[in-house]
Amino acid sequence: MLAMQWVMLFIFFATFIGLFKYQNKPEMVFACATLICLALSFVSSEEVLNNAVNSGLVTLILLVFCSFAFERTSILRRISNVIINGSKTKSILKTLGYTAFSSAIMSNTAVVATLIGTIKSNTLINPGKLLLPLSFAAILGGTLTLVGTSTNLIVNSMLIEQGKASLGFFDFTLVGLTLLFSCMVIVLLRSKTLPDMKDTSLVTKDYLLEAEVSDESSMLGKTIEDNGLRNLDSLFLVEIVRRGRLISPVAPDDIIVAGDKLIFTGDISKVLTLQQFDGLSLFAEQDGLLRDNLTEVLIKADSAVIGKSLKSAGFRARFDAAVVAIRREGETLSGKLGDIVIKSGDFLVLAVGQDFSSRTNLSKNFYILSGHKPENMLSGWRDKLTIFGFISAIAVSVFTSISLLKCLMFYVAALVMSGSLTVNEIKRRFPLEIWMIVLSALTMAKALENSGVSVILAEFLESSMQGQSVYIAFIAIFAITLIVTELVTNNAAAALVFPIAYNIAIGLGVDPMPFVMAVAFGASGSFISPFGYQTNVMVYSAGNYKLTDFVKFGIPVSITYSIVALIMIPIIFPF
Repeated sequence: MLAMQWVMLFIFFATFIGLFKYQNKPEMVFACATLICLALSFVSSEEVLNNAVNSGLVTLILLVFCSFAFERTSILRRISNVIINGSKTKSILKTLGYTAFSSAIMSNTAVVATLIGTIKSNTLINPGKLLLPLSFAAILGGTLTLVGTSTNLIVNSMLIEQGKASLGFFDFTLVGLTLLFSCMVIVLLRSKTLPDMKDTSLVTKDYLLEAEVSDESSMLGKTIEDNGLRNLDSLFLVEIVRRGRLISPVAPDDIIVAGDKLIFTGDISKVLTLQQFDGLSLFAEQDGLLRDNLTEVLIKADSAVIGKSLKSAGFRARFDAAVVAIRREGETLSGKLGDIVIKSGDFLVLAVGQDFSSRTNLSKNFYILSGHKPENMLSGWRDKLTIFGFISAIAVSVFTSISLLKCLMFYVAALVMSGSLTVNEIKRRFPLEIWMIVLSALTMAKALENSGVSVILAEFLESSMQGQSVYIAFIAIFAITLIVTELVTNNAAAALVFPIAYNIAIGLGVDPMPFVMAVAFGASGSFISPFGYQTNVMVYSAGNYKLTDFVKFGIPVSITYSIVALIMIPIIFPF
């Protein structure tokens, strides 16, 4: 190999390492790799620009735009109203069935976000038995169609870049259906082993609250025990912040002084208990909002408030809301509420004002789990246009020679012209991270080809695999993708492993389709880690699960998923 080919190989594997090290910023890792390839002339600026408008990538972006409107339609609200009633068995089957087949045609994160509140508030089935199966059903449902999950569309984009025809809408369906029914049997049989969720009210344990002691409070000069702060209903005083100094743990004989910030943890539905104490005001009360008008939200990955402290984020100005409490799964928060820096996946409980529901920036920043819903939900003819227009666009692309890309162009245009989707919303919520990941992955694949590394890899594999079964390489690609998905994210796994899989197929002289499908289904098989797939992150926090719950429940599902996929893919897509 030439020196520059070694350099290209180093860049490729360094990207792998970077994704493991910086798991929360895959788009930045991919972007750096692309810039290095461009600087070293492995790719030209024209090739990068061509990748930026790859038809598969544009299709993916348009589908994301469609989801902005679709998540505001009545269809998910109607589903949430009918899934849990009657017997427990029927309710579970309806919930998982509706979730899976809804996820086949719309964003599975939107489906799960809509149903979490319904499941947590139901009195028929303990939410702990249903939230994790809900996520798995959404993941499996996403494997049914081309548009069911972003990983399928990413793989399709990279396949098109290789000069192949676009995958069909139902190319994934036969394998996906087999996986869905096989894995759902395991999920249903093992759902009883999941822990009960102890508190199904609006907000559960581990939220952090802050209350400040005023200068006129009657609590001043008295100990924690004398003030009755040791025996609160479902609230526990964990810290005191005094003039920049943290007192933790709090002793019963610690004396309250003016200006103390009392940091509580526990069930914030009991927050009104703090009204009993003279001169004790909540962090949210500083904004003059009512404490009994509470809304629970989950911070989205592209929220504008990520990286800012609660104090500097300006919640009141942005959303007509103030933060009552915050919870972060897997991390113990500490210190003043206003100084905590917001991260993606944080759960916030907001005290909301009258204008909260009418703010247009809610859907970009939050998944609203319970409490107030935004008033910009679609209704009437716009609701019907969005639902039936999408179904029509898919049907036309399936049953005619018109491409899905062209159908979606006209559909998105109709959404904008009808007011169902606004240009401002598109600008605010443009999926820059996904676009950057796919663009960079396409560029790296081109760099591997231009540098000759792809040819060398193909020739090496062809010679080393002589006399060996192609099936072994196929299994290896599926396993690598599955592992990378669990350790990083599904989109990054699909983007990174595809070039390897495709070149292995070329080197072995076989049809690339089984290897392409191995990447697509392997990237969607996140059942063990709560962090490999967005829906897993959502239910992990909402259900108060432990990592061991995911591992114990997910391993049998992952094994079943792998066995069925490795059997079915070569049958439907022969080598």
